[in-house]
Amino acid sequence: MRKLIPSGSLRGMLLPPTYGRHVTDSTAFTVLSVEIWTSGLVVNIQMASDDGPEPNIILQDHFGTEYSLLNSANLGSRNLQVFTPSVPPGTRSLTVKSADDAHARPVVTFAVPLLTMRDAAGDSKDDGYPSPPELRRPA
Repeated sequence: MRKLIPSGSLRGMLLPPTYGRHVTDSTAFTVLSVEIWTSGLVVNIQMASDDGPEPNIILQDHFGTEYSLLNSANLGSRNLQVFTPSVPPGTRSLTVKSADDAHARPVVTFAVPLLTMRDAAGDSKDDGYPSPPELRRPA
């Protein structure tokens, strides 16, 4: 299971602002969360049943970043999908879309909190905790 989780540190978890349920003739699933790691993203999905088809999803942000599916695992009716890269600094939103038919339909859109460059890129002295807020001198 450890090989499934991206390397680096967990920088945040996105929870859906609405019920992220998707139902079509071919699939049914609910997006529970997205974990932001320094080296990738983990989408946590609840499937309709243990033996249902694995959801075919794509990720999209407002920058047009190309997210690639790196790995996937089913744990009963739970599905974890790992994508790379992580969200770039300054990303404001991340949309999970279902690609189970000819049209990629939005399932849920997450607001992404502001990440500093250190949060996005990681740090050699990374201790696994979020970085302290940056203190700035008034102009």
